[in-house]
Amino acid sequence: MTDRIVKYIHLTLGALCVALGVIGVFLPVMPTTIFLILAAFFFTKGSPRLRQMLLDNARFGPSIQNWEETGAIPRRIKLLSITMMMSSFIPTLLLRVPPLYLGLQAVLIGIGALYILTRPDA
Repeated sequence: MTDRIVKYIHLTLGALCVALGVIGVFLPVMPTTIFLILAAFFFTKGSPRLRQMLLDNARFGPSIQNWEETGAIPRRIKLLSITMMMSSFIPTLLLRVPPLYLGLQAVLIGIGALYILTRPDA
């Protein structure tokens, strides 16, 4: 019984990640690939068939495989990600957000950028 519940939880989380990834295709502020990588991870236990469909996708399959094999992020995506993170900081400056929140946002952006920059290039 517990294995079946775990399978359905993974299947549900994988489907949710695919849905968020599809939304990300249309919304520039929402990431796509990370949600599809997470979906592939959840589908490993939830639905190997759906996982294989993600890996076979011509557009997203290679990115998922690169991540799983080497943790690599294409240089173009690194640049785009960091640019988007930095540009998200500008509105908070213009809106005169309290310094505590500006600092917190800056630290989190810095951590995210550092993580992205330390991944190998695909």
